[in-house]
Amino acid sequence: MRYRRLGGTGVEVSTLCLGTMMFGAWGNTDEKECHRIVAEALDAGINLVDTADVYAHGESEEIVGRALRGRRDDVVLATKFHEPMGADRNRRGNSRRWITQAVEDSLRRLGTDWIDVYQVHRPDPRTDVDETLGALSDLVRQGKVRLVGTSAFPAEQIVEAQWVAQHRQRERFTTEQLAYSILARGAEAGVLPTCERHRLGVMVFSPLNGGWLTGKYRAGSVPADSRAGRNGDHFDFRDAAARDRKLDLVGELDALARESGLTLIELALGFVLSHPAVTSAVIGPRTLEQLRSQLGAGQLDGLPADVLDRIDALVPPGHNVNPADAGYQPPALTDPALRRR
Repeated sequence: MRYRRLGGTGVEVSTLCLGTMMFGAWGNTDEKECHRIVAEALDAGINLVDTADVYAHGESEEIVGRALRGRRDDVVLATKFHEPMGADRNRRGNSRRWITQAVEDSLRRLGTDWIDVYQVHRPDPRTDVDETLGALSDLVRQGKVRLVGTSAFPAEQIVEAQWVAQHRQRERFTTEQLAYSILARGAEAGVLPTCERHRLGVMVFSPLNGGWLTGKYRAGSVPADSRAGRNGDHFDFRDAAARDRKLDLVGELDALARESGLTLIELALGFVLSHPAVTSAVIGPRTLEQLRSQLGAGQLDGLPADVLDRIDALVPPGHNVNPADAGYQPPALTDPALRRR
């Protein structure tokens, strides 16, 4: 396993991060196997584990907490807040009121006294970022949180948060978690360069593009136990044009991987790890078999320039094959009321 500094912090983390969204009701309901996944990942050298309060509505955090008993000090543990955690309108978002409650809930579920990286899961246009940073700064001073970060923040909001932290003497965000893969390269245009400029550690979610870059989706074949099989709306939101284009690209990328002496998974993970702004790729295995198929990429530090050039020829830099893969759509685009008088 290789390791990199987490942005401008003094923390070193593995280039593969164990994502646990599939632990519990959203994926694997066999808790013992989830524990084995955690143990095998840690034994392979992974020291960064990522979860969120909303994953299976708290169940993922509970499973992670139990799986880490006796090994908590060996792990850089990251979780997130923001998404709704009940019908109450105030049990969501980035307000001080919710943050102070959400962190206590996550600490209890995780069975720990502190969170290494506490991340804002999505922007909240209703809440001043100064309020959010003020609440997070208090948590750092209280020792409940070590570092604070963001997820799926646009470049302009990353810059605004850095300005607010500097001028209002708040803890600054030191990490960003974003969607990035061979098939979803939009972050290259602005967010990744912005993260690099501000020395943010970058964790990449969906580096396999929801399973596309494992090669399991082929023309006319969707495995019943896959995410696409279980929830068709996540299969490129039933966008036939994007789906057909991805099918063609996966075939070409698979051939390129074989020519390069790699598996398709290694090609995909090696690609995101080649970007100078990226610290770690979040892998989200549902089974032990899936974990083992991805661990080999932990030995990669990137891909050769000629391989990267051939990928550029297939998917241009900054291009998302499916625009929905961006990971976040600003409310100004999705809510007509924000665009009309």
